[in-house]
Amino acid sequence: MKISREFSKYAREYPKFNQIQEKVAKKLITSLRGKPKKILDLGCGSGAIYNLLDWKPEKFVGVDFSHKMLELHPKASNVRCILGDFNDAALFEDLLKEDFDYVVSASALQWAEDLKSVFEHIARFDVPFSLVLFTSGTFAAVNKTAKIDPITPSKEQVIELAAKCLKADIEIVNYSLEFESVRDMFKYIKKSGVSAGRNVLDYKQTKRLMDEYPLNYLEFEVVYINSFSKA
Repeated sequence: MKISREFSKYAREYPKFNQIQEKVAKKLITSLRGKPKKILDLGCGSGAIYNLLDWKPEKFVGVDFSHKMLELHPKASNVRCILGDFNDAALFEDLLKEDFDYVVSASALQWAEDLKSVFEHIARFDVPFSLVLFTSGTFAAVNKTAKIDPITPSKEQVIELAAKCLKADIEIVNYSLEFESVRDMFKYIKKSGVSAGRNVLDYKQTKRLMDEYPLNYLEFEVVYINSFSKA
C-alpha cells in the first residue's frame, strides 16, 4: 500500500524529522505501569519505544508494515520484528495466541483503515495498553490554507471509538514545531511520517501555502489512550 512505501522510502531520514514523534514516545513510556516483561508494539517503526526502555523486557515483539523501518529496529535475543499490517485481522489472530502483558502503539494507529476493529482486537488481549494517535487537528492550518481534507481521524472520532471499545483514560495534547520558512515545513511534512508521505498538493495549492500560510509553526494534535489505572 502507498503509506508503507512512503515510510520505507524515507526510513533512513526519519530520525532527523521525528521530533514530535520522539516527544510522543517519551510521554507514552512514562504512562506504562511498572516495567512490563512481554510487550507488543504495533507500528514499531525503527524502534522508538524499544530504544527508550530503561529495562530489558523478557520479550518484545514489534509489528510494522515497512520493511525498511524494521531493518533499522534494534536487534536482540529478546526482540522479534514482524513485517505485518495491523489492518489485517489474521495478524491479530496470530498475535492473540502469544503471551503479552502490555500493548503499546506510538504514532501509528491513525493509519488504521478500520480503527474500531483495531481497538476491538487490542481489547481482546486483556492486558494494559498505552496508545497514541495523531488526529486531524495535526496540520490543521496547512489543510485549511491549501483547502485539502485531513487524512487522519478527528479527535472526536478517536474518543468515540475508544469509549466504545476500550476501558481507557484519554488525554488530548497539542504540540507545535517552529520553522524558519514554509519550504522547511514542506520538507518536514514529507519526511517526518506524520503525513504518511502524502503528496497531493497541486501547483495552485502549493503556491497558496507558500503565499498564505499564516503561521511560523506546524500544529500537532495527539490523543493518548491508556487503560484505566488500577485503583
